[in-house]
Amino acid sequence: MSKKFVKIYFPDGDSVTAELSVTPEERARGLMYRKNMGFDQGMLFIFDEEGFHSFWMKNMIISLDFIWLDKEKRIVHFEQDVLPCKQEPCPTYTSKVPALFVLELIAGSVEKRKLKMFDRLDFILPNIQ
Repeated sequence: MSKKFVKIYFPDGDSVTAELSVTPEERARGLMYRKNMGFDQGMLFIFDEEGFHSFWMKNMIISLDFIWLDKEKRIVHFEQDVLPCKQEPCPTYTSKVPALFVLELIAGSVEKRKLKMFDRLDFILPNIQ
C-alpha cells in the first residue's frame, strides 16, 4: 500500500506532515523501528470510532509525544516525552476520555508548540479507502 500523508495545522499556524495509519496492521506497527523523525513530521492514527485507544513503546527507538483528539479534532489528552520500552512488560498509555485520532510527534513537541487541552488541530483527511 502506498503511504498517505496529511498536513496538520496547530493553533499558531505552524504545521507537520503526518503519515496516516489507518488499517489495523498500520496501527499495530506505528513508528516501530524508525530511527528518527523530524520536528515537522508525525503519524496520525485514525480509528473507526471514538474510544479508549491504547499505545505503547515496544520496539521503539525514538521518544514521542502522544496527542489524543476527539471527533472535533480537539486535544482531549496527551502524554509527553514517552521513552522507548526497553524491557517487557511495556507500559500502555490511554486517553482518559474517548478519542477518534491519535497524533504521534517527536518528544518535546507538545511543550515547544505550547499545546494545551482542548486546542483544536486542523486537517482534512484524504480519501483513505
